[in-house]
Amino acid sequence: MIHSRVPVSDLREHVGRTVSVCGWVNTLRLQRHMQFVIVRDHTGMVQVTHKRDNGPLEAQFEALTPESAVKITGRVVDAAQVKLGGLEIVPEAVEVLNPAVTPLPIDEHTGLEQRMDWRFLDVRRRPATQLLFAVQTTLEQGMREYVYAQGATEMHTPKLMGTASESGAEVFEVGYFGRSAYLAQSPQFYKQMAIAAGIDKVFEIGPVFRAEPSFTSRHATEFTGVDVELAWIDGVEDVMAFEEQMLAHTIAKVADAHGEAIAEHFGVEVTVPTTPFPRVTMADAQEILRKGGWDPAGVKEDLDPEGERSISAHIEEATGHEFVFITHYPVGIRPFYHRRAADDSSVTLSFDLLWKGLEVTTGAQREHRYDVLLKQAAEKGMSPEPMQDYLNAFRYGCPPHGGLGMGLGRVLMVMLGLDSIRQASFLFRGPNRLTP
Repeated sequence: MIHSRVPVSDLREHVGRTVSVCGWVNTLRLQRHMQFVIVRDHTGMVQVTHKRDNGPLEAQFEALTPESAVKITGRVVDAAQVKLGGLEIVPEAVEVLNPAVTPLPIDEHTGLEQRMDWRFLDVRRRPATQLLFAVQTTLEQGMREYVYAQGATEMHTPKLMGTASESGAEVFEVGYFGRSAYLAQSPQFYKQMAIAAGIDKVFEIGPVFRAEPSFTSRHATEFTGVDVELAWIDGVEDVMAFEEQMLAHTIAKVADAHGEAIAEHFGVEVTVPTTPFPRVTMADAQEILRKGGWDPAGVKEDLDPEGERSISAHIEEATGHEFVFITHYPVGIRPFYHRRAADDSSVTLSFDLLWKGLEVTTGAQREHRYDVLLKQAAEKGMSPEPMQDYLNAFRYGCPPHGGLGMGLGRVLMVMLGLDSIRQASFLFRGPNRLTP
């Protein structure tokens, strides 16, 4: 008789019946009279209990190794003394689908870098990491739900570019049929072309490449970006309002689906933010920080990480809010295509969104007037020739527009209270890591 596979989480519904469980050997306790095997699948763990009888099952259990992939068929029995769900399986057949070599290359005491070398094992053995990817799935689902409801079109823009996309930032150069191509460090230019193409709201979740030799806990050379661009806006405020509503919707969805599990595995409470989020201009933020003793070395126009943490703490204390938009960044530290304020040409109509002290988003109203774009590019020493395809999008009636770029890994990092962005991706890429 063939028994269909039952997930561990559903075993309670099968008490008294014979079922098959497929999973990995989590732990073995091979005692004088009894053999206990904890089997783990993606839904939980169950104890398999076998009384020694010198039979074939006893020998099979004796030969098992941790993390071997097994199929165990047996009767589900109520067992109040068993801590794992008050159930156990009394086995009738054991099939080793793939034995694991022993010893394992990592254990619960292994450091993060070595765990990254064996990421598939690390993820498999850690329920919290499995939860992380479930949360990521819900995060993306919530964002898509919101943007689709607003009438957005999901786009997939090229990741190979003929010219470097934005000045200043480092790009990866790759060989391309005897010439050079570059990995896209942002879908920015393509999003704007889509706006010029008459697509009213543009949305993309896709890979982003940054050739920055940054070794911090929040930087990666390849990460997943969440990008939005909105046409026919009245101002940058429309973009901020869109983002805060999207995040409130999405975080509520995560809290509903995973709030209890996140509290259990990460010790973090997911708080659904109220809207609107607080807004502080860069000038005001720096004034607040300086009164508190902030004195950055060599940082005049931007906030350093300490400044970001401090202003977030100040705003949370004053308003109870975990999020804050820092607005009106100086022209000198923003790209040429950010629109400048009509009443103060030294600042841009742009923002960063900080969540608990970490920058998770950069956004702005874009400059949509061709002649102004040319002038602003020239001011930054940029030649129009390599960007002509991009600039052409503004010569034939491009509407006012603005948008944002968000780092998915950073959002997960803050939401789950992780120490490093390395933990927030399946296979991390950084200056020193190109494997596995």
